Parts: sequence; structure tokens; C-alpha cells
Amino acid sequence: MSTQTQSPSIALEYVKTIGIVNNGFNGRGFANPYDMVVGGDGRIFVLNRCDPLRAAAIRVGICNLDEEYLGEFGRGNGAGDGQFVWPVAMALNSRDRLHITDEYNHRVTIYSTSGEYLSHWGTAGSGNGELNGPAGIAIDSSDNVFVVDQHNARVQKFTTEGEFIAAWGAFGSGEGQFNLPWGVAVDDDDNVYVADWRNDRIQKFTNDGEFLAAYGGSGSGEGQFQRPTSVAVDSEGFIYVADWGNERVQVLGPDGGFQLILRGQATVSKWAEDYFASNPEEKAERDISNLVPDLPSHLNTPYHVSSQTEPYFWGPVSVTLDRDGHLYVAETNRHRFQVYRKR
Repeated sequence: MSTQTQSPSIALEYVKTIGIVNNGFNGRGFANPYDMVVGGDGRIFVLNRCDPLRAAAIRVGICNLDEEYLGEFGRGNGAGDGQFVWPVAMALNSRDRLHITDEYNHRVTIYSTSGEYLSHWGTAGSGNGELNGPAGIAIDSSDNVFVVDQHNARVQKFTTEGEFIAAWGAFGSGEGQFNLPWGVAVDDDDNVYVADWRNDRIQKFTNDGEFLAAYGGSGSGEGQFQRPTSVAVDSEGFIYVADWGNERVQVLGPDGGFQLILRGQATVSKWAEDYFASNPEEKAERDISNLVPDLPSHLNTPYHVSSQTEPYFWGPVSVTLDRDGHLYVAETNRHRFQVYRKR
């Protein structure tokens, strides 16, 4: 089974998979993870969006690369302090403050990394500083906060306290225009990258919103995208894209040129091994299951292939990097994330 195409410029090796579905309201496991950030101490914060039946369990789970589950925080579903309805993305500032977007409540909520609710800001609207479906969020070296204002087709720049600084973008497909933008990232030079979801491309801007470049286009070929949801940029300028509609992750070079594709190569997580050890009848069923089937031609679409091929990404909604060169890919449909390392 081929899972990635490589160029000599960059290679990624699979490390492990972490996760298991959590059907309850707390404890080890994830429920539709949408994003994650990694703290300087190695703790991994995972944003659980949850399906409607478990909306009261919306929370941030905490674990590490050794697969220790360290706890969770959040106040569930709603519009009260520390609550969410449709949480989307997270970013961590220099003071260890987690900023979390909520596209339903049109706001950004701030927690400490110890799980203390601190504040929230944002009001619904289309004026300067107002939000309509905030999605991706990123923070630059000066702790300025960039929020993808999805339904207003723009990016807004705020202070960490939510004071409006600037905005750019308009609906369309031209340079600097957006059509349902979603993810955002900042590189080491504080340039801003936006996953322009319905335009199937990544756009690059200066910190003040000047258009610099656009990468990609609609399709399933190398360097093409189908509804990209997330973007991350490493210290060497390589660009990682969650190519959600194609059920894959693509890596571009600093110039935007295609580098490689990841389809996913998940193995059973430690948490899942623990579960199967306690449930041998389910382990026996798994052992006789075809987890990498050959599908008929009419089901040869990225969605169908990924949904039936357990090692592959299914719903790769978010890509995240840590300081040690690990790439984390959150799979909302399989309640897990896969970890890769640049070599």
C-alpha cells in the first residue's frame, strides 16, 4: 500500500497514532477532534467539537506523545462563559493563553493551559472587529491574533485582548479575495497563510495583509486541492496543507511548489490496544476484518476509499507542528490524530 509520494527536498516518517473514540462525556479519548496545539512543555491540547448528541461534552483534552491522558477542561455546549457550540480552531500565545474560535457564537474564548476560563471577545456582525463564523486562528511573534472571518470573506487582526487592528479581504476569487476561508497560519517571518476553502488554494500575505502569492487550484493532482481546511508552515518554510476534500495532506515547498502527499498510515494506538485487551471478542472480530479492501470502481472516491481503509486519513481537518519537527494530523471522523516527523 503506497501512502506517500516523496521528493528529495523533504521526507516525513510516520511515528504513531494517538486516539480512540470517547462515547461518554469525559475521560481518555476524543470526540470529533477539530484542532490541536502543542505547548512548550510537550502537552498536546486537542479540541473536541463533538457531534450533536454529545454536545454537552465539548472540551479540550490533554495528552502527550507518550500517550498519557493528562486531563481535560471546558464547560460544554452553550453561550455562557467558557462554553462553545461549534468550536473550530485554537492558537497559543507567548503567555500560554489558548485562544479558541466558535463559529456559532461568533467569538474567541481564552483559557489558560491549566484549564482556567479567562475571558472571551467578539460580537456578531460585519463591521470592523465584528465576526461572522470565525474559523481559523493564528498568533504572530508579537501576540497579534489573526482570525479567519469566514462568512465575511476576510481576515481580521486583533490584539490578544480582542482590540481591532486591521482587516483585509472580500468575497471573490481574485488575489486577496476569499470564498469561505477556513484555516490560517503564521510563519517565522510573521507572514500570514490562509486556506481559501472554496477557492481550493492557499494565499500568502504580509503581516499587514498585502497579497504575496497564491498556491494550488481545484483538483486531485499534485499541488491541487479540494476544500483545504488547515495550513501550517515550518521553520524552513515548508507549507503543510490539510487537503480535506481529497482526504490527504500535502506539503509544498517555500516557493509553493509541490513536495509530497500523505494519505495516512495509522497503526493501533496504545489506548486502542488497552481497549482490545479488555474486550477480546472485539479484537477477534478486528483480526478477521479486511481493513484495506479493494473497492468497486463506483466507490473509488477519496471519501469512500478513506472511510473503508483504516490506516488512511478520514476527515483530516487540521495540521499542526511542534518545536521538535513533528507534524500532527487530526482526523475528525476517526477520533484520532497521526504523528509524523521530518527527517
